[in-house]
Amino acid sequence: MKKIIILTFIFISILSFGQTEETIISGDTKLHYKSFGKGKPILIINGGPGMNSDGFAFIAEEISKFGYQTIIYDQRGTGKSTLHNVNSETITMDLMVDDIEILRKHLKIQKWTIFGHSFGGILGTYYAFKHPEAIDKLILSSSGGVNLKFLEYVSERMNNNLTKSENDSLALIQEKFNSGDRTKELLEARANIIANAYVYDKTNASIIAKRLTQINFEINSLVFENLQKIKFDCSKEFKKFKNPVLVIQGKNDIISTETAKEINATFPNSDLIILDKCAHYGWLDSKEIYLNSIQEFLKK
Repeated sequence: MKKIIILTFIFISILSFGQTEETIISGDTKLHYKSFGKGKPILIINGGPGMNSDGFAFIAEEISKFGYQTIIYDQRGTGKSTLHNVNSETITMDLMVDDIEILRKHLKIQKWTIFGHSFGGILGTYYAFKHPEAIDKLILSSSGGVNLKFLEYVSERMNNNLTKSENDSLALIQEKFNSGDRTKELLEARANIIANAYVYDKTNASIIAKRLTQINFEINSLVFENLQKIKFDCSKEFKKFKNPVLVIQGKNDIISTETAKEINATFPNSDLIILDKCAHYGWLDSKEIYLNSIQEFLKK
């Protein structure tokens, strides 16, 4: 029997209101975005895949306070970016890159900084590979990497971040989940356990759990299937990429520091910051150092 592993890389949800909010047409989807502040533009790409961008309003507002225009958007088929048909033809990495480029041209931006968190880092890397001329700087926060090696170990690291009791309970829930049981109660129980793997400070787990219940699992699966299909690997594609790159990650992340080091080695002009006592969310476990590191990088 074929075993399907669904991996989620998500961001926290905090209600916020953007200064600008608009929906534009991008091929077969309506693309919804919000922007905050004024200054040089920074596109913030959320994790998931299969999540809306609502949880990124907080980080967008925080970075905009440094004197930048920050932009978040709902990836195709999520949030307010509606898509009539969700299938392997409409959910692809190339189409997701096209969406970003259409948004850039709509906003009349010549170059912008790309901030990608988790899966957003993978998508941001692929965008930088396809459109290097549009990049000013690149920030990869707890990114999945420049290839798919992280898939070999991420489930094990996730389990290692959970207690034995949590792993036992998760195994029972996962059996029902894999058999097709997607009731609200089961999704909430699953999310409440998994959330603990994403944070070092467990008091923040409830914030993550709320977002985990909102994921579109069909889109999540389709994106990872497409990554496998295109054999995603940009590890040798950036030898001539001279733009500044920041790689920032927690030491206790479900993504290993070896992956962060590989990303750092891929880009000729990159800085690597590893945060101690920090998991997948630097702005939760180590907010001050995380934000200060981003601000100092943007000043360069």
